[in-house]
Amino acid sequence: MSAAAEAGLRRILAVVDLLIDAVDEETLVPALLPVLLSAVPGDSIIWAPRAGTSDRTLTFPADLLSQDVRDAFTREAATDSLVTHTTVGPGTPMRRSTLQTRSEFHALAAYSDVYRPFGAEQQLAMSFPAGYLDGAPRKVCVAISRSGSGSDFSDDDVANAALLRIRLSHALDRLSPPTPAAPGVTLRESAVLALLAQGLTNQQIAHRLDISPRTVDKHLEHAYAKLRVGSRVAAANAWLTRGPTATRSGR
Repeated sequence: MSAAAEAGLRRILAVVDLLIDAVDEETLVPALLPVLLSAVPGDSIIWAPRAGTSDRTLTFPADLLSQDVRDAFTREAATDSLVTHTTVGPGTPMRRSTLQTRSEFHALAAYSDVYRPFGAEQQLAMSFPAGYLDGAPRKVCVAISRSGSGSDFSDDDVANAALLRIRLSHALDRLSPPTPAAPGVTLRESAVLALLAQGLTNQQIAHRLDISPRTVDKHLEHAYAKLRVGSRVAAANAWLTRGPTATRSGR
């Protein structure tokens, strides 16, 4: 193994060690961000606990994003193909340069309002299932950026991010607080209902939970009977009124 490969392996193992020892997400993430930024080198890293939003976002360096930048991201995220990949797409590690040319990136409103203010010229982003947040299933998004003076992310960077993605997902799922229990609705039905209440289609729910649309239909059919409703709108309203009520006995 080359010296560079050994150094890369040591950086990945440093992340793994942190994940193994973690006892809660609140203390893990601030310590994790600089170590992740060493494992997949860049100038800055953004950790979004709910992919596709700026809610509770943490960064390294700290205070990377002004409120104006956060507000602009909320307005313009839907037009950004890299954000789409991490939210409703598969969320596998992806270089921005794989999705669009530099000129296409610079033409985005999000470039001038979001990315240029903190010097993000090259980006690598990924998302992964991470248990529950506020009773709803969620994906965490991680975006690493490099300035214009740096080179683009390499194939090795993408491969290392893929290795870390699996371990991050397992660790965050382990640290996720349990869903409040109530009779009847299973954990998987709870996950489907929570996303339904957020306005997602069956296809989007299937993508988010890594199941088929047909399976989503079956979960909704069972949940309708338990909630005593007969439509998507009624089920969503019932879920928003009652809150998450799943037990871990049925996935």
